[in-house]
Parts: sequence; structure tokens; C-alpha cells
Amino acid sequence: MTFMIHPRTAIGLFVAAVLLGCGGGDGPVTPAPTPAIAVAVGSSLSAVRGASGNATVTVTRSGGYAGTITLTASGMPSGVTATFDPATLAGTATTSALTVTVSGGAVVAISTITVSASGAGVSTQTAVFTLNVALPPPLALASLGLGGVADRYTAELWVRGTTAYTTTWGTRSGTGRGNAIKLWDVSANTPTLVDSLIVANASTLGDVQVSDDGSLLVAAIESNPNGGLAVYQLDSPRSARLLVRTTGGELQYGVHTAEIARVNGVLYAFCAIDPANGVPARLVIVSLANPSQPTTVASLQMGSPYIHDVFVRDGLLFTGEWNSGLGIWDIGGGGTGGTVAVPKRLSFVATQGGKVHNVWWYHDPVANSKRYVFVGEEGPGVIGSSSVGDVHVVDISTITAPTEVARYTVAGGGTHNFSVDEASGFLYAAYYNAGVRVLDVRGDLGTCVAAQKTTDGRCDLTLMGREKAIFNGSGSVYVWGVHWTPSGLFASDMLNGLWRIAPASR
Repeated sequence: MTFMIHPRTAIGLFVAAVLLGCGGGDGPVTPAPTPAIAVAVGSSLSAVRGASGNATVTVTRSGGYAGTITLTASGMPSGVTATFDPATLAGTATTSALTVTVSGGAVVAISTITVSASGAGVSTQTAVFTLNVALPPPLALASLGLGGVADRYTAELWVRGTTAYTTTWGTRSGTGRGNAIKLWDVSANTPTLVDSLIVANASTLGDVQVSDDGSLLVAAIESNPNGGLAVYQLDSPRSARLLVRTTGGELQYGVHTAEIARVNGVLYAFCAIDPANGVPARLVIVSLANPSQPTTVASLQMGSPYIHDVFVRDGLLFTGEWNSGLGIWDIGGGGTGGTVAVPKRLSFVATQGGKVHNVWWYHDPVANSKRYVFVGEEGPGVIGSSSVGDVHVVDISTITAPTEVARYTVAGGGTHNFSVDEASGFLYAAYYNAGVRVLDVRGDLGTCVAAQKTTDGRCDLTLMGREKAIFNGSGSVYVWGVHWTPSGLFASDMLNGLWRIAPASR
């Protein structure tokens, strides 16, 4: 028997078959998913010099992708490396530990780092995060002992061997006058007071220093009109006999500082004289060839409005002339024929902020360099609570054209005096209420990258990682002076007395 199918019926059966073959009974066909990956990492990461920082990298797989994914990092600044554990993610693995390692010489800055994830058959994906390279906190120098002084404000400091000498300043609590020089035994960790020398007609004292041969002790007397010098014969380091206490003349207006130094075999006192009674500030140079009869050999008007301190070395005289700046003079070593009696100015530089108080010409034995002069800026302060002022670095490679190249600043603190351990390359700066700050000054201080510069283009020693350590005592301090010697590190604290401190080390 033969069956015949009507043409319209045949067409309907054909369409139905096509629809059934395409799954049309369940709706449109969904394309197969495309394999893909995505990568994510935290938005920021911090790491300090000499240490590492860690973050987690997460890779998301989609479209059934099970291939191997390789992780890489780019944009790493100099001195910084990145590693992944693991560096490749196989199968279903989706996370890796990212470690950023920062060398001790890495630049302190914020950088943008890119992490890339790539695999066969998928598009490479990236994620970015910021890396903040920071400085580690400075070391804390320990106190080894304190020789307490509560009756007077402790001022200047000098140490020779196992004996220390401190002066006193102003009036404390209405009765403690600044007319005493205290002698200390510092052979042990805790300084022990062994004697006090009372300076006649003095109300405040300045510098104290022992001559290079250990025979004389010289102190500056600032009281006006009773200023001058007190010169003592040291029959032994702790037995002082007064030779002369000068009166009258130019010194009577007040000797703020008195640096003693030997030039061509003769010992001199370089005295910074306060302006008084309409007489401008002066540098008066006194010969101590006959210490019982000091003799003025030069008197130069300088400073605006003060001259505060000097530094003498290798026949050069450096003068801290307050707002006038730093002066450099030939007194026998500058090649211009200058002498102690007739100093000849070689150059002059006005440092940022003025208020040039003290100076140190640094001889770097490792680099065999005499390139840098450190300048202390003394701003206003309140005893026990506040101070202002930076350490400035002046490059004297061309001595006739000195240039300020760097600075060190402490928020809320100001420097006063400093001392340098040249063999180790450490500058110890008394910073009043900010204690003692230790700077690594070895090597090149005037070259740095943009991230380490101040807005005016000087190198910032903190951003360069030059801040080594801090001493803050055991509570409130107001450190006037600091003195490093081969026998130890000491600091004079106006509020507390004489500290012995563990020095920094490399």
C-alpha cells in the first residue's frame, strides 16, 4: 500500500525536524564560554629599607580555563625586588604570595608597581598598587649613667680622658647662678662630681675647653660688664689653679664662646664678643702664649647682630656670623698670606634661615675628603619645652665659592652644638628638647635623587637615610652640648646634668 504526503505536510515535518535538531524546543543555543583570567592585588604596600613587605595576589579563572598562569612585576624602583611564591599557578591554583624586598640603599619614595598575569590562550591582565618605601625608625642610644645637677642649668661641655668639665648658665630657680665650672670623674659609666670652680663676678658662663697639651682650662664669661676669660693651670686633670680672670677691655661686654686652638705652635683663644652699649659684635683673638697675661692680637667687627662661634683647623678660621652667614678666613693655611693677627677672608656663604651658631669642618678619613662644613642654626626656644634650627651642609670643594647642598631638620626640635666622630663618620648633634641626634655623614652628602630633595633643591639627610640614632634620656631633656671622645660619648643637659651615652656603631 502506498501512502502519499501532502506537500504542505512535508514542509511542516521538515521545519519540525530542524527545530528539534537545534534544540529549538528549549530556546536559543548558548555559546560556549570564552576562557579568561583576571588579577587583583591590594591597593598599597609599605616596606622599610633593609626589610620586606608582603601582599597576596589573587587570580580569578573563568570559562573553564585551567592553564598555567605566570606572574610578573614591573615598575620596581632601584634597590627593590619582587618575588612570587609560586611564580606560576597551574590547574585550579588562584593565589600567590608577593614579597617586596627593599635594600638599604633604596630611595625613600612612593612608586606605582604593575603585576601582570599571563597564560596560553588568554589575554594578559594587570593590576597596579602603590609601594611606599619608608625609613626604618632610628636606633635608640642607651643612657649609661647620669651625673645629676639640679641647682644650676648645665651648659657647655668638654671631655679629656676620664675627666669632664661643664659650665653653668643663667639663673635657675632664682638662686642657682651660672658661675660654676663643674669637674667630673667619668672613668665609670655614671659621672661623679669631684669639684666645682666658682668664677668671680660671673652670672653666666659659655665655652669651656682644655688645651691640646692638657695644661690649661679656659672658660668664657658672658656677663656684661664682667665678661672675660677664666684661665686655669691644670696641675692635674682634676686640680685647677686660677691663673687669671680677665677684666675690662673688649672682653668685658661678654664672651659668648671662646674656642682655643693652636696655630703655628701658639695657643690662641678666639672670642665671640656680644654687642653691648652700642658697640657691635666682634671677634677678638687673644694669645695665650703667656697664659697668665692674655694679649689681644686681633679684633674684627663682624656678625649681624652677633658672632656666635668659630672653628679653627689647618690654618683656616670658620666664623658663625649669625644672620650674615658663614665666613671662611685664611689665618695661615689658605695661601693668601693671612695670619692670626691679620686674617684674610676667603669666602662667605649665607645659609638658609641664617642664625649661624656653630661650625665643624669635617675631615673624612675614608673618602680622604675635606669637602663639607656642618653649620648649626640656632632658632628661638624655651628651656625645657621647645627649640628650632637645622643642621646645614656646605660644600667647600671650591673654597672661594662655598655652596649649601643639604640640610637635616627635626620637627619640633632645634640644634645647638655638635661633635663629630670622624673615624666612624658620625655627627652627634645636641637638639635641646629633641635630645641628641646622630647622622651618618660619611661619603657624598650633596648628591641625591628628586624624591630626597627639599623644595629648594637641597638634599634632605633624613630622606637620604642619614639619620642613624636618637638619644632622648629618661623623660624630659634639654640637651645643650654633646662631646664625642675616644673615651666615650657625653651630653650636657640643662635640666638634668651630665649624661654618658652609648655611642653609635656601624
